[in-house]
Amino acid sequence: MDNLLSQEIKFLPGVGPKRAELLGKELNIFTMEDLLYYFPYKYIDRTKFYKVQEVHGNLPYIQIRGKITEFRLAGGGPSKRLVADFTDETGVLELVWFKGLKWIRQNLKPGKEYILFGKPSLYNNKVNLVHPEIEEAEKQETRLVSSLQAFYNTTEKLKSSYINSRVIQKLQSNLLKQVRGKLSETLPDYLVKKLNLISLPEALLNIHFPENPGLLKKSRMRLKFEELFFIQLNLLKQKNFRKERFHGHPCVKVGEYFNNFYRNNLTFELTEAQKRVLKEIRKDLGSGKQMNRLLQGDVGSGKTLVALMSILIALDNGYQGCLMAPTEVLANQHFQTIQGFLENMDIHIALLTGSTKQTERKEIHKDLQSGQLQILIGTHALIEETVIFNNLGIVIIDEQHRFGVAQRAKLWKKNPRPPHILVMTATPIPRTLAMTLYGDLEVSVINELPPGRKPIKTVHYYDSKRLRLFGFLRKQIEEGRQIYIVYPLIKESEKMDYKDLEDGYESISRDFPPPDYAVSIVHGRMKPEERDIAMRYFISGKTHIMVATTVIEVGVDIRNATVMVIESAERFGLSQLHQLRGRVGRGTDQSYCILMSSVKLTAEAKKRLSVMVRTNDGFEIAEMDLKLRGPGDIEGTQQSGIPFDLKIANLGQDGQILQYARNVAEQILDDDPLLTDKKNLLLVKQIRKLTGRKFDWSAIS
Repeated sequence: MDNLLSQEIKFLPGVGPKRAELLGKELNIFTMEDLLYYFPYKYIDRTKFYKVQEVHGNLPYIQIRGKITEFRLAGGGPSKRLVADFTDETGVLELVWFKGLKWIRQNLKPGKEYILFGKPSLYNNKVNLVHPEIEEAEKQETRLVSSLQAFYNTTEKLKSSYINSRVIQKLQSNLLKQVRGKLSETLPDYLVKKLNLISLPEALLNIHFPENPGLLKKSRMRLKFEELFFIQLNLLKQKNFRKERFHGHPCVKVGEYFNNFYRNNLTFELTEAQKRVLKEIRKDLGSGKQMNRLLQGDVGSGKTLVALMSILIALDNGYQGCLMAPTEVLANQHFQTIQGFLENMDIHIALLTGSTKQTERKEIHKDLQSGQLQILIGTHALIEETVIFNNLGIVIIDEQHRFGVAQRAKLWKKNPRPPHILVMTATPIPRTLAMTLYGDLEVSVINELPPGRKPIKTVHYYDSKRLRLFGFLRKQIEEGRQIYIVYPLIKESEKMDYKDLEDGYESISRDFPPPDYAVSIVHGRMKPEERDIAMRYFISGKTHIMVATTVIEVGVDIRNATVMVIESAERFGLSQLHQLRGRVGRGTDQSYCILMSSVKLTAEAKKRLSVMVRTNDGFEIAEMDLKLRGPGDIEGTQQSGIPFDLKIANLGQDGQILQYARNVAEQILDDDPLLTDKKNLLLVKQIRKLTGRKFDWSAIS
């Protein structure tokens, strides 16, 4: 059966080489199996047939049976069209085509009985059907039919080549006839019976041609469960395998470095969340197994401090530690923060980035190799081949979604024994996404801010309140505070009327003129040195207002900046709005986030902005973002790409099925950790098929 499904799609009746090429380019359908697993996005009830006299322009999609009596051409030039009269015993209806006139005239025969499907519209007070789906009545009786007609996503290129949803449905019919009775199960019998699932062949038939709504529901459940189950089973199996195979550096001692820092350098009390996470990390480090942990925490929650204290445990056990950040700005910030924390402690720490001078670089390489250099902080420069550690015990990866897996692997391979891995992110990850993207990692969450931090007050203003906004900004500047104003675009776009950066900068400069006010501008198209100068001016307090694009989203920690104004806030996703808001509220003063928008807002934009006003909880915002936008658009996963292709499950809607699938996978692996039991051989076969024979990246998160 696998041989049949792996055949190229061009060999399926009704496809051929030209259509196969298009299906591959437009829909990634290359094989019979690709087509079989190309699922409909909606269904329409096809049990009802209308009569011509019942049809009017306000109806949704209709189905009608009758005959074409005559064709005629109408109009000229671009408005040239083919018109046909379609009749049944109750009246006459006009059919209209603007494309494919020659093909339609040659293939549709007056006097023959057809079944039409389409949406009625009104033109010159006449009801018509434009480009209806049309099929010979006698042919419908010979193919697979269903009371619920499936609709498939297509593209304009496919439609212009006459491959619409109906054509894809016909191809599915041809394929299902070929594979009938030959489809193999992908789940063991004991599991199908235990979970009361319908069989795979039945599910695949009813997902494309549902016998009734009940069977459609069962089919969707079976296919969604299976898709999510194999992702979870593979992740959890990798996790078990890693625990068996990789022994981490034993960090059983909590000694002088850690205790000295805790007693003498820590000038404030850790939050309960930080204490809890540190206990989880200490347990991992002393377990003798390699730690692979994801640390989630909102901006300003104290992740860097937890990371440093984890490194100090490694140092107490004779190992080196490193922290890798995605940008020089962020690496510099980490270096300065950690250097400040370790003041008066005899710990050798260095910074390595692309800007590090050659003489400094040589010194770092020498000290690192000898073991004299204990903590190295840097960017991608850490993974260069010339960077050799003496005894790397722990790796901290910040904002890890910005690093490719292969890049992280280079760091991991710098030691004979894999170091402990702590992955940090300030982008809250929805639970369902964390279970799939990071399902093989242990997860720690810092879900409270340090004492003294006040929640950021968020308000939504329409453009009409700009004078009120400016009055508020002047008052904040008088009190010695600084302000960010963020725009979504650099130059005005003809297609979008969102506030653009250059226009905004001119406007702000007019309303906040020198010498009383100083305004700087920062955006991604500036030369790095120009941008750095503008940032330094703002950091030192020489400028009151920074007008910027989202380049200030990550890596800026200015405690005196208390106001974040986001122009055209409707243009941003929830995750990005939350990240931008996190640039303020870093000190003890009350901070504000002001969302500016036009009055014309979509329902979804209103929902996004109301969520921002209502809550500061990054995890609640992330969950809502997933529901509104889907996993592929969530900040972070966009850059890295989700490492699996979901054909039918939806992480924003199928959280319960995902949890159920994970529970089932855990139960199976509790009894058979590495899936060596004979009854689970089919599961191993399916995992291999789905994942391919790739390098096992699980050891490097």
